[in-house]
Amino acid sequence: MLITTTRVRFWFAASCTVSLLCGLAVAQEGTASNSSNSAMHLADPAANHSVPPAYRDETYIIGIDDVLAISVWKEPEVSKTVPVRSDGKISLPLAGEVQASGETPRQLEVALSRRLANFISQPEVTVIVEESKSRKFNILGQVAKPGAYPISNSPTVLDAIALAGGFRDFAKQTKIYVLRRNPDGTEARLPFNYKDIIKGKNVEQNVKLQANDTIVVP
Repeated sequence: MLITTTRVRFWFAASCTVSLLCGLAVAQEGTASNSSNSAMHLADPAANHSVPPAYRDETYIIGIDDVLAISVWKEPEVSKTVPVRSDGKISLPLAGEVQASGETPRQLEVALSRRLANFISQPEVTVIVEESKSRKFNILGQVAKPGAYPISNSPTVLDAIALAGGFRDFAKQTKIYVLRRNPDGTEARLPFNYKDIIKGKNVEQNVKLQANDTIVVP
């Protein structure tokens, strides 16, 4: 019985030693793999290159007053955030003045790449619409601040009334409407009953505004 117990203890100790050595080997292999991956990531500049989230609606037409973030890969001195001027152009180092209004972000990327190719080898240009100020809606009538407002963050009719400072004393809150031009050139009239909306009724009337919509508060 003494011999058997001794052998069991010996086998148990040996088993623990083998398990420990195996664990150390796996840990070292994992560390080496991580180190190798990190080294490869640092050695390869492309691995660190990621294009930031962009407004990539390819149908969007850039307009006057829009604010554009222009990024040129590996060229921080050329990368700028610029507004579209009243003449529809932007200014960028090396590229000079470039027509932006009337172009899509992709078309402007191509135009800038061609200009910069005279100074930079194979320029990679990204154009992001940071602020869409050219797309506006109008609000007229019995509100505190009637006028034109940029469309941002998908405003609704209710948002627009708040932006315009609320109603004047004699506003007909149940007779508000939105004038919207259809693609075929006709004009639609969308009713908006403020008193119903704030009571949770006819909430479908609180539509999201589109460019060139006009809200009339009689």
